[in-house]
Amino acid sequence: MDIPDLSGKRILITGATSGIGLAAAIELARCNAHVIITARSSVKGETAAEKIGDGSIEVLIMDLTDLASVRKAAETVNLPVDVVILNAGVMATPFAKTVDGFELQMGTNHLGHFAFAGLIKNNIKERLVVVSSFAHKLGNFGDGTLDKIREIALGTGKYQKWQAYGASKLANLLFAEEVERLRVQNNWSFIPITVHPGYADTNLQSVGAQLRGNRSEERATKYINKVLAQPASQGALPTLAASVIPELAGGSFIGPNGFMQMRGFPRLTRAKALAYDPVLAKNLWQVSQELTDVSWAS
Repeated sequence: MDIPDLSGKRILITGATSGIGLAAAIELARCNAHVIITARSSVKGETAAEKIGDGSIEVLIMDLTDLASVRKAAETVNLPVDVVILNAGVMATPFAKTVDGFELQMGTNHLGHFAFAGLIKNNIKERLVVVSSFAHKLGNFGDGTLDKIREIALGTGKYQKWQAYGASKLANLLFAEEVERLRVQNNWSFIPITVHPGYADTNLQSVGAQLRGNRSEERATKYINKVLAQPASQGALPTLAASVIPELAGGSFIGPNGFMQMRGFPRLTRAKALAYDPVLAKNLWQVSQELTDVSWAS
């Protein structure tokens, strides 16, 4: 209810067909923003648009696991966008690779977003909101060298699903830190802000079990979510706060204010120390540009 009137604002959200992205889109549209949602298919996009309601809604087809799809989607973003929210993601999936040969979680959660945001950078006016997770604390990039980062991104080493997820969410934070450094250096018009939703009841937790075909695990996960997690609408609050609260500093990190940041209302917080390592951030950036062939040069 604290969101101001957003008439005239254009806000783009990736992965807004369910969960936190959909909940955020509903609220932003309610407050009169023109909301652009990305979806992997027109059917999913149209279904989500109906749920969002009668506001000004636009559907952009994009598959973050396919850089050709990312480039095609970026080419259609011709008008300025006030806020871009990088929200789409997968979690703890069985080992798989994207169309371009990236480990699935790193490819979806980081590299696809890195490429898309870089391709539309000159159209972003005010804010780039990056949705991470408190599971970033599970992630690391070994010795942080270019070779090690490349190995993790390509999935050529030992695969552990939760560590891989943690690395992708740590990558989100490192990415935003490097965007902030480059923003100051190059006087970009927008600021990066990272968020995490806490523990929210979304389909994200069930995707891994679905891909493994483990129906009992899927049912158990959904039951646990209903009992312990906050609703997606509550989990969307940090994203909404990052999108609309005035005078936030570039590089801010917002999460819930409750016990262990699992639930609650938005507050400023801090990531683990590794997320602020400037050398690691630069190395990740270099590998990301190399693998996606997308340059963020002004």
